[in-house]
Amino acid sequence: MKRFNLRQSLSLIAMLGVLAFSHQAMAHAHLKTANPAEDAEVAAPDRLALTFTEGLELAFSGIELSDGDGNAVVLGNATLENDDMTPTAPVETPLEPGRYDVKWHVLSVDGHKTEGDYAFVVAP
Repeated sequence: MKRFNLRQSLSLIAMLGVLAFSHQAMAHAHLKTANPAEDAEVAAPDRLALTFTEGLELAFSGIELSDGDGNAVVLGNATLENDDMTPTAPVETPLEPGRYDVKWHVLSVDGHKTEGDYAFVVAP
């Protein structure tokens, strides 16, 4: 039976540690679901709810809504739901029929930033 020396043992322990924690090092909060959903045609929503794959730091995250002409739509203060993975923002004014763009940026609890956007349509 071959014996490991101290250097080989420490290298093996270090490698196992890297493998065990590598999923955390590469983790980012990705958009899992959205309501309204991307490219959906919906009745005018009274709130936006975006669910991510990780917990979020709400103070460093945000959701913006604009109409098809790029005009900002006022959203109320966002809150976190669903184990701190779903920021929800009330839509302050009824949406007219047309296309709307959602832009978001989030900071996950592990310190990674991500951002993205999508669109949905309010049906006439």
